[in-house]
Amino acid sequence: MKRRTFFKVTTTLAATLVAGTVFAQENIIVGAVAPKTGPLAGGAAVTHWPNIALWVEEVNARGGLNVGGEQRMLEVIEYDDQTNPAETIKAVQRLATQDNADIILAPYSTGLNIAAAPIFDRLGFPQITSSAATDQIGELSGQFGDMFFLLGRSTDLAEDAVEVLSDLREAGEIGNRVAMVNVADAFGIELMAVGRPALEAAGFELVYETSYPLGTQDLSPVMKAVKAAEPDAFVAWSYPPDTFGLTEQAMIEELNVKAFYTAVATAFPSYAGRFGAAAEGVMGIGGVNTASPEFQDYAARLEAATGSKPDYWASGMMYASLQILEEAIETTGTLDMAEVTQFIKDNSFETVMGTIDFDDQNSNTAYWTVGQWQGGEFKGIKETGREGAVAPVIKSGWE
Repeated sequence: MKRRTFFKVTTTLAATLVAGTVFAQENIIVGAVAPKTGPLAGGAAVTHWPNIALWVEEVNARGGLNVGGEQRMLEVIEYDDQTNPAETIKAVQRLATQDNADIILAPYSTGLNIAAAPIFDRLGFPQITSSAATDQIGELSGQFGDMFFLLGRSTDLAEDAVEVLSDLREAGEIGNRVAMVNVADAFGIELMAVGRPALEAAGFELVYETSYPLGTQDLSPVMKAVKAAEPDAFVAWSYPPDTFGLTEQAMIEELNVKAFYTAVATAFPSYAGRFGAAAEGVMGIGGVNTASPEFQDYAARLEAATGSKPDYWASGMMYASLQILEEAIETTGTLDMAEVTQFIKDNSFETVMGTIDFDDQNSNTAYWTVGQWQGGEFKGIKETGREGAVAPVIKSGWE
C-alpha cells in the first residue's frame, strides 16, 4: 500500500515562507517503509511513524531543508511492508527506482533492517537504524558500509539485564531461579543466545526456557509453564504483542516474581495505560533519562504534533536518526548520499537523546539497556554511557 503525504505547515510564518519562496524549489522526496499491518504494526505505530510526521512537519515549518542554499520542502512517500521482509525490500527498490526518492529512511525492527541492508547498500542510501539491536554490527557494517546502529548490541542489552538481576540477588532481594522465554525471530533468538550463557555464568538456575513464533496469540500455555517452574525472576525477549500478552497472562496466573522483565513495548506509554498500577516495578529493554530537558521537550512536541506520546526507548532514537540525517544534508549542502554518509561517519551529533557519534563499526556506543516503570515513568536503570540512571526496585505483586 502506497501513500503520498505532504505534511501541513502549522504556523503562519512558515506558511508565508512557503508561499513566498519555497514552492519555487523542487520538493525533496522522502521514502519511508515500515509495518502498518502485521505483527509489528503496533510497535511501528508508536516508535516509527509518528517521528517521521513530527520531523517532516517541523522541517517544513522552518521552510524546508537547506540544500546548498536552497530551501526545499519535504514530501513523504510511504509503504506498508506488512511486517514482511520481502515487502520491505520491494518497497525500498520501488522508492528508489520508480518514486525517485531523494532520501530513504531505515525500516522498523531488527529483522526488517537486516533484510533490507543489501538493497540499501546497492542503492547507496545511508541506513541509520534506530530500532535494530544486534550482535551482527561488526559483520553488517563491514559488509554494508552505509549501515549505522543507534540501539546497540544484543550482548549489552541482555548482559545488562542479567547484571541487574545479579545485583538484586546479591542484595538479598531475589532468589536464584529464573524462567526465560523468547519470540522466535532474529531479535528474540539473538537475545536468548546471549542471555542464557550470561545467566549461567552469573550462577542463576534456569528453571524454564522456551520460544514461541512471532504473532502467537495464545500465550497462556507459556505462562502456565513458567508459573509451574516457580521462578524468582522472569525474563522475556519479546516483541510488542507478546510483551502485552505475557504480562496479561502473568497477572492471570498470579506470577508474583520480584523481578519481571519483558522486552520491546514495555517502554510504551500504552503499557502503563493498559496495566495501570500493575506496571509499577516491571523492567524492560531500553529506557531514557526522563529528567532530561531535551527529551521532555521532544516528547511534548511529538504529542502536540501527532497526538502520540513517545516510548521510553527507541522513539527518541528514531527522531535522533532524523536529526542526524538533517544535519548531514544541510552541512554538506547536498543530496549526494555518498557525501552524506561520509559526513555521518566523521562527525558527532547533538540530539534529543544526547550526543551521538559512531565508532569504526558505525555503532553508537552510548545507549540505554534496561529500564523500569517507577512512579508512572519508564526510567533508565542501566546504560552504556548515558547520564541519569536510577536504582532498580523490587516488584511487589500486580495490584
